[in-house]
Amino acid sequence: MSQLSALSVPVLAICAALAGWVGARRTAAVRKVDIPIAGLPAALEGFTIVQISDIHVGNSIGRRYVESIVERVNGLQADVVAITGDLVDGTVTALGGDVAPLARLRSGHGTFFVTGNHEYYSGVAPWLIEFQRLGLQVLLNRHVVIEHGGARLVLAGVADYSAHHFDPSHRSDPAAAIRGVPGDVAVKVLLAHQPRSASAAADAGFDLQLSGHTHGGQFLPWNWFVKFQQPYTAGLARLRSMWVYTSRGTGYWGPPMRLGAPSEITRIRLIRE
Repeated sequence: MSQLSALSVPVLAICAALAGWVGARRTAAVRKVDIPIAGLPAALEGFTIVQISDIHVGNSIGRRYVESIVERVNGLQADVVAITGDLVDGTVTALGGDVAPLARLRSGHGTFFVTGNHEYYSGVAPWLIEFQRLGLQVLLNRHVVIEHGGARLVLAGVADYSAHHFDPSHRSDPAAAIRGVPGDVAVKVLLAHQPRSASAAADAGFDLQLSGHTHGGQFLPWNWFVKFQQPYTAGLARLRSMWVYTSRGTGYWGPPMRLGAPSEITRIRLIRE
């Protein structure tokens, strides 16, 4: 019996490692989430935002991985595509060709991007130029007003929560991002890489915040520790009158390992409360 137990430990470890590798390397599955919004106009019923986050293009994530994500996102025919940071781990020179397929993302109103902490590790200024060249609209403490079927939705974005440590002019500011919004806007959505932007976002009057950063813990034991840094680890939560959705991420960081925290491409659909 003791020999059997001793043998089972490495076998289980190998099986767990294999399952984690497969979970990391597969193209992220689509996770569908309906979010009820009070007073949602009929024109915005069913409005869809497809969120991708934390792809971490770099050492083991390259062009083919990105192409598979783009293909799956385009198949969802979203109204908006939102990229909530940590897209790259490296320089434009090294990774420009790998992120190039993002130029083929398609949606009704475009693709929008906010910075994560890893963009600052990787040289944020050249990347912002490159993302804009690829057709991504960078929301750096600012918003856009989207006209849809006669109704208006605000999509805002902030720099990463820690961005001011790298560039003081990039200090994350949800209040600045929403400043000057027209009074007839029905829904206000914020893209913020880290969930801990939520308190300031709720104070600023947003209805929904979309975040990433946590990877849902990615694998044991990290999922036990994320909660000590971030108020939300994964999924949908409520903060006062605002919803917060935290993606588990579309790629992975570090070793190709995901166990108990599957990657996701998230299709957010707005519905009437």
